[in-house]
Parts: sequence; C-alpha cells; structure tokens
Amino acid sequence: MDLRHTMKGRGAMAAMAITTGLLLTVSGCGGGDGGGKPKTSSSTSQSGKTGGDGAKQETQTPSQNAVLAEVKGGDITLTITSALRDQGGFVTVSGKVTNGGGQFWIASNWRGDERELNRNGASLAGASLVDTKGKKKYLVLRDTQGRCLCTKFDGGGVDAGQSADWFAQFPAPPAGTTTVDFQVGSMPPASIELTDGE
Repeated sequence: MDLRHTMKGRGAMAAMAITTGLLLTVSGCGGGDGGGKPKTSSSTSQSGKTGGDGAKQETQTPSQNAVLAEVKGGDITLTITSALRDQGGFVTVSGKVTNGGGQFWIASNWRGDERELNRNGASLAGASLVDTKGKKKYLVLRDTQGRCLCTKFDGGGVDAGQSADWFAQFPAPPAGTTTVDFQVGSMPPASIELTDGE
C-alpha cells in the first residue's frame, strides 16, 4: 500500500515538472504572430502595447524618465524617450503619444502613403528618420508581408486625455551619425540623439 502511494506521488510530481517546463517554454517563446514587433535584443524592451512581461517593464523604467524630444501638433503631444542603436544595424525609437484634446484621436495619417504601408492601419508605419548630415532618409522597417516593425494602435488611435506607448524600428545610419530628425505624419520633426544599445 505504501509502495502504491509512493508511485502515485512520484507520477504526480513528474507530471507537475513536465507541465511547469512546458509553461516556461511557451512563455519564453511568446505568443501570437509577433504583431510586427522587432526581433533584436535591444528593441524587444520597447513595446507599443501596454502590459506584457516584467522584463520589458524593468528595462523601460530608466528610459521613461528621460525625454529626448517632445513635439506638439494640435492636441497631440509626441514624446521620444529612447533612440537606441543596436549591434545588428538597427535603431529603435520609442516614446509616448498623448491626446490632450476632447475627442478620440485617429492615427490614420501616421501609417504612411505607400500602398504596402496602408495595410498597417493606424500605426507608425509612415515614420522616418532623417540624417541631415548624410542627406539620407530612413523608413520604418517592415517584414516580407509588409507589416511594419512598429506600434499598431489598438482601436485605431488614442482616447481623449489618454496616452499610448509606441516604438518604431529603422535601419541604422552610419556610426558617425549621432543626431537624426524623427518625423511622422503632420507632426513637426523632432531632433534626437542616438545612443548605443547592447
């Protein structure tokens, strides 16, 4: 009788260990189709969606206090808190957009004019970085299906009096370029300084 209880206990412990291992594997891989989020290590800390895992929130905390640039267009305030150049040859720009007006703001004019980018809906697909020194313009990166590596706003925009986090990923300018202008939609250009990530 003791042997049977011992065997049942070992079976239950083995099942628990397997279940725990599977849960950790699934959570490590992430869910969904990626939502167009960047795959590089420095850019995974930038999220256009609220919530998510604790690692993202921990890496965002220091950069949320620093404001690299802030521009206003009507009731909309665009704040840039990070512009990281990573070793893979990419730059990830992130920040917050705040709707200071009394109506829902639709981000439709931020998605870009290209036919391929129109499929991204309300997003930062139309954002660009301008290297005035090198006289080059860098567009948001996209995958093979035309999805931008940038934030897509849930519901198409931002509610009145609310803010939303965002990110957009670009090809990196040459190493000698340390300052670029960030431009999206009808917002004024914002001059930002690039910093090296991990």
